Amino acid sequence: MSDMGAGNDLRVLQRVVLPVDRDLDVLKLYVEGEIGRGAEAFAAEAAAEAGEAGGAGGDTVGRRSVVVPVGRRVSFATYFNAFPASYWRRWTSVDEVLLRVRVRGQGNVIVYRSSAKGHVSRVASVRVDSDDAHEETFRLSLSPFIDGGWYWMDVLAGERDAVLERADWCAEPGHVRQGRVSLGITTFNRPNFCVDQLVALAAAPEVLDVVDEIFVVDQGNQKVRDDERYAAAAEGLGARLRLIEQPNLGGSGGFSRAMDETLRSGTSDYVLLLDDDVVTETEGILRAVAFGDFARTPTIVGGHMFNLYIRSQLHAYGEVIAKYRWWWEEAEHTRREHDFALPPAQTLDPDAKPKTSSGGLLKTPWLHRRVDVDYNGWWMCLIPTDVVRKIGLSMPMFIKWDDAEYCVRAGAAGFPTVSLPGMAAWHVPWQDKDDAIDWQAYFHERNRIVTALLHSPYERGGNLVKESYIISVKHALAMQYSTAELMLTAVEDVLTGPEHMHAGIRTKLADINAFRAAFPDAQNRPSHEEFPQVRTNRPPKRGRTPKPPAGRANVLATAMLGAVKQLRPVDPAAHGNPQTVIPHIDRHWGLLSKFDSALVSSADGTKVAWYQRDPERFKRILKRTSLLHARLSREWPQLSERYRSAMDELASQDAWRRTFEASDPPGGPDGTGAPGAGRR
Repeated sequence: MSDMGAGNDLRVLQRVVLPVDRDLDVLKLYVEGEIGRGAEAFAAEAAAEAGEAGGAGGDTVGRRSVVVPVGRRVSFATYFNAFPASYWRRWTSVDEVLLRVRVRGQGNVIVYRSSAKGHVSRVASVRVDSDDAHEETFRLSLSPFIDGGWYWMDVLAGERDAVLERADWCAEPGHVRQGRVSLGITTFNRPNFCVDQLVALAAAPEVLDVVDEIFVVDQGNQKVRDDERYAAAAEGLGARLRLIEQPNLGGSGGFSRAMDETLRSGTSDYVLLLDDDVVTETEGILRAVAFGDFARTPTIVGGHMFNLYIRSQLHAYGEVIAKYRWWWEEAEHTRREHDFALPPAQTLDPDAKPKTSSGGLLKTPWLHRRVDVDYNGWWMCLIPTDVVRKIGLSMPMFIKWDDAEYCVRAGAAGFPTVSLPGMAAWHVPWQDKDDAIDWQAYFHERNRIVTALLHSPYERGGNLVKESYIISVKHALAMQYSTAELMLTAVEDVLTGPEHMHAGIRTKLADINAFRAAFPDAQNRPSHEEFPQVRTNRPPKRGRTPKPPAGRANVLATAMLGAVKQLRPVDPAAHGNPQTVIPHIDRHWGLLSKFDSALVSSADGTKVAWYQRDPERFKRILKRTSLLHARLSREWPQLSERYRSAMDELASQDAWRRTFEASDPPGGPDGTGAPGAGRR
């Protein structure tokens, strides 16, 4: 019910907002229904009125205001503006939330809630009929939300427009104090993206009110400070901004530097890690800090990832590690690549469980169930400094698995991870990257194995060793010899023990790139025309174009036939001319194994490589992978003990500071003589 007696000393947990850039592609993430005038137009009008009245009320406008036209209805049952009650119920000390709205005009404000099953109930409403704005407060219990559910409001206009000037989801602060946060942005040769983030932060003064420092750890040779907009962004952020330039130590080295600098400063309660290639909804920073402040125990608060190119598409609602395989996957009862802007997908099979889905919050029942996670990606992730002090910094993994390993390590120490709805960033999608087969294949393999050695509950890592062996053979069958060899180099390095991780963090990438230079599958060119013309000596069997195998029996048969083919000589003409062209979407080992050579395009559509079969290379890889995986399985118990014993030291501040100091060039990380402090 409406509670006009609520005080003004409430702590705001979540503000109702609209997109900063008025992007219609993301509007359905914020509001459902027809808005009569955009927030910018209303803001200009209200600001003019405020100026005539001596400036009063100027802070009530901006991207927080909505005009609902006569007879229309607007719903805030949306990703960014519904209140994720079940997450606050499960992980925080808040047992009651207050919805505070400031409205004018004529209409109704109606509050709803949902259950974990997606069933909707009307909770309260208030009638508004006044040209003067006034405030209404709804006091709402979190008791019914153990397993899932949201709160939200609708605004229904009557015979005149209804104007929502602002709305906040609040709580009584009790003894909970306002936390402080430092931001850590790791960047490598993406100065434009990075400066875009700094500009957005400088334009969000309400966010900067809780920010102590912003650490930009620049590890590239295309410097952030050389961007033409950097100076203005730095001026807007003032003393908060610290630009630290260091050699490329990967994401784990950049984020560990931000963690370490935050602890050195000693003022922040949290460090919030951000990728450089993201567009951040800055409101999520405030929500993350509020959630962390009220959490019952120090909690890692992660933001969701949306697709930067399809901006209404959510990458995953929650992610876990399949323990027996030790591999990433979406949490149970969720779907990947969910698109909030599209109508719900229809299927003729009622029992089908597609990997992807679509539909708004009210039309997608599984979005109402609370999702618990094992980890959250470091595209946007808030970590309490208490957690960093207790478990250390990132493992020296360069890239891949560092975020997952950290959250698993934190969970084992009693610190949960929560992927919080309404906290998100837009990131370049994985499907446009070749990171499983390029130079990153080494880090995928090594860090997956190391993380399993540290944390797998299964003897000898469950199915990991067997699966790793099969994947290496598949790459060899697909003529992706550089990828297979990098995987085996990773296994060899793992077998040497944990000492290699810090020792090689700066030099390993250069070694990998030099090694790959000898492999045809790693040599990319911009177009098909830069290769010889496609020719084949024999037409397709029975005129049927080869296709990837479908079904378990066909997959096994293809693998056997592919292995047998490796014993046969290569058609000499196949090394003079490619036999076929295979688009990236069809780049399956079962299809590639049917040819002696092929032109294969990259995931992002910008490059082509000429894959060429090499029977002798295949035989060496097959022998080597068999021996190495047998050894890995045999030595797993002893290796696991070694890595677990070294875990605290590998992630310690002292170990990382030695790595930073050894990596810094003479004169400091920016060449100015400052020993490790970086450039302001």
